[in-house]
Amino acid sequence: MIDRRLHLIYRICMLLIHCLFVETLPAQFLEEFKGQSLLLDPSGDNGWAYFSGDGSAIICFQLMDGYASITVDATQDKRNVWWALIRRRVSAGMDLNPLNDPRYEFRVEARIRVSHAPRRVNLHMNTQRTTDFHTHLMEFDIPDTSDWHTVSMTTHGFDAGPGDRVYAQLALMDWGREKVRVDLDYFKVDIVRVDSIGPDKGVHVPYHPPIPDPAAFSQHVPVTQDAMIDSEYPDINFNRWSTQKNGNKIYLLTVSGPQFVILRWDLNRFVNRKAAGSGLLELTTYSVQRCSVKRKDFGMIRVVEILGGDPVWDQNGVNHANLCRGQPVSSVFNSQMIIDVEPAECWKSKNLITIPKPVLQRLIDGKTLGLVIRPLGAVHASFYAMENPGEKFNAKLHFDIDAPLNDFQKEQKGVYR
Repeated sequence: MIDRRLHLIYRICMLLIHCLFVETLPAQFLEEFKGQSLLLDPSGDNGWAYFSGDGSAIICFQLMDGYASITVDATQDKRNVWWALIRRRVSAGMDLNPLNDPRYEFRVEARIRVSHAPRRVNLHMNTQRTTDFHTHLMEFDIPDTSDWHTVSMTTHGFDAGPGDRVYAQLALMDWGREKVRVDLDYFKVDIVRVDSIGPDKGVHVPYHPPIPDPAAFSQHVPVTQDAMIDSEYPDINFNRWSTQKNGNKIYLLTVSGPQFVILRWDLNRFVNRKAAGSGLLELTTYSVQRCSVKRKDFGMIRVVEILGGDPVWDQNGVNHANLCRGQPVSSVFNSQMIIDVEPAECWKSKNLITIPKPVLQRLIDGKTLGLVIRPLGAVHASFYAMENPGEKFNAKLHFDIDAPLNDFQKEQKGVYR
């Protein structure tokens, strides 16, 4: 026991020494928001730029008492597909020559606090030549409104060199039709040596990661409760919604207009376990109808966490009113989506939808009570319900779970004293 503790103390000391001497180049960009005024510039070249788009959200960026605040008023927004960001050129005065060596990259870091949770923010690096604004971007899951959280992202293969204008930004996307806020304690960008700087900070949520084969996961959990609710008919139970095909009744889950699908799983056997990574939600398409006119973020389906309302609703009696229990809809359903996806249109085709690790963990922990599927724009999408014979077409969660800790691991993590 003593030998193990000495070994642990030795490893901690070595880690601290390593952290003290990791190689970071000078000439970093650092904004601590401690001055009397905030330097602003609409171009972002000589001060902070801030702007919003894809909706009617209004952004303001201002200095407070020792920190800065991004405030967004989205109360007049209609579809909740807005984004809002702050942006600043960070390369002024930096020597960009080290980026010719693949061992060196940019690391952007911020210490933030949010007004609503859980929510995601993202950090992004780009240049005046950037055309793909989904690379060098990382989202971060922020679980609470009470604490400050440090988040950081290190680029990989960032294309920049002497003469380039390098920008860093922090953004909010689709946070709901409310007034929201992100506070910044500091914002910094370094050129770092990636083999010695150590891991990034915060709970990373990769933006639209590749879809793995569901068979690669160890857990395949069919839905326990699936139902539909409709805000226009809040007192009606829509379970066993159906159609006829070749003389057979097919039970469906349909998303359209004010009609949402709600899903819940029994994950009790995973209590006190940890999700090993992101997973997949599987839905099987029966039919999809939508407009032929293509518009951005229109005719998709939106996957959202259920955070409030009745935690043990039953599909045979649930409706919009008794699910919400008089709570505001924004308290029952997270105003920020998990992800928006194009529904697979072919009959019996599979919709494989990424469920990030922090969302999976909240489902396992019972903090997220289920998932809701809602339309984004004009779309009528029907999926197979669990009432159909067999489980082949049921909604499922595919994921991996960490192995239980052995006694030595529990001791190192402080489970045993």
